[in-house]
Amino acid sequence: MNTSTTATRVLAWCLHLLVMGLLALTVVRAVAGDAPHAGAVAATAVVLAVTYAIGPLLPVVARSPRAAALWLIAVGAVWLVLLTLSAEAVWLAFPLYFVQLHLLQRRGGLIAVVLTAITAAAGFAAHQDAVTPAAGIGPALGAAVAVAVVWGYRTLYHESERRRMLIDELTATRADLAAAQHRAGVLQERERLAREIHDTLAQGLSSIQLLLRAAERALPSNIDAATGYVEQARIAAVDNLAEARQFVAALSPPALTDSTLADALDRLCMTTAARHPFVARFHLTGTPVALPTAHEVALLRVAQSALANAANHADAANVAVTLSFLDDEVAVDIVDDGRGFVPDGVPRPGKDGDGFGLAAMRSRILDLDGTFTVESAPGRGTALAARLPLPPPTEPAATEVTE
Repeated sequence: MNTSTTATRVLAWCLHLLVMGLLALTVVRAVAGDAPHAGAVAATAVVLAVTYAIGPLLPVVARSPRAAALWLIAVGAVWLVLLTLSAEAVWLAFPLYFVQLHLLQRRGGLIAVVLTAITAAAGFAAHQDAVTPAAGIGPALGAAVAVAVVWGYRTLYHESERRRMLIDELTATRADLAAAQHRAGVLQERERLAREIHDTLAQGLSSIQLLLRAAERALPSNIDAATGYVEQARIAAVDNLAEARQFVAALSPPALTDSTLADALDRLCMTTAARHPFVARFHLTGTPVALPTAHEVALLRVAQSALANAANHADAANVAVTLSFLDDEVAVDIVDDGRGFVPDGVPRPGKDGDGFGLAAMRSRILDLDGTFTVESAPGRGTALAARLPLPPPTEPAATEVTE
């Protein structure tokens, strides 16, 4: 018989052993009781045992309903012969109930059980030479118990299978969700790396390139100026190396180490003005408050990227960086008087890095639930504004006053 669990297989073999045990008991009682047909009872019991054993040994009986029905008819026919020879064979009806209910469909199994119960009751009554209530109650009660047990087991089994399938689906869904979260994390980290590289290494290398070009143009007529440009390029390379090391270590930018955001922006303006041919000024408004590291890093990177864009693209003469601490937000505004551009005409980020600066700035600010705006027009300069919400103030710790 085809069973799916170890427990079911154990129960099936226990049922087979029960059948063989009842057959042996029938033979023993017939021989010991000097029954008139003891030899025939023994021979029929052997035939029934062989016929019954064919079922568990042939896989086709478990797979094919037709084969199962034919096997049950053969077993039933031999059992009927044994029942006519010995009243003890009535007890074989009980295990046969379970076999019929297990192999046949719900309706077919119920019909087979009813017919077997009627046959058992009639055969037992024939041996008793009288029809008594006990002759019908025993087989009927056994049939009712068998039906209740088998159908109850099937209900529990189907419920267990349904829960198992739900658990499998949940496990698969969780695996898919974990894979999706992993992919999202990879993409988010890739985007973070791209922003960091653009705002640090790429901008630094661009600045070094501009300084070296200026030194090249100054040679050989103005060696002192060329030396100054080379020295500034060396300092930029040192700063870039420090940024790279902090970047690899996933730490805050060197400009924010042991320094406030206002100081970092002030130094950034002075350094940028020294390296490029425009004036960069820093302004602070409002009362500074402590900011989360993520806010400081984002606003500093926006200012770095905006000043780099002014140096590389704007042809500006003046750039103003303003850090404003307002009631419920902190803002950094970068305004230049350069050539300007059409904001809607900025190309999408490409493989050459063009168009990535504004997208990276906007992404940084939006990731922190802030706002980022760009106002510009050809010939009218550019104004960038990055605003982030201030974190709620922490409640001061309550102190106990004793008198």
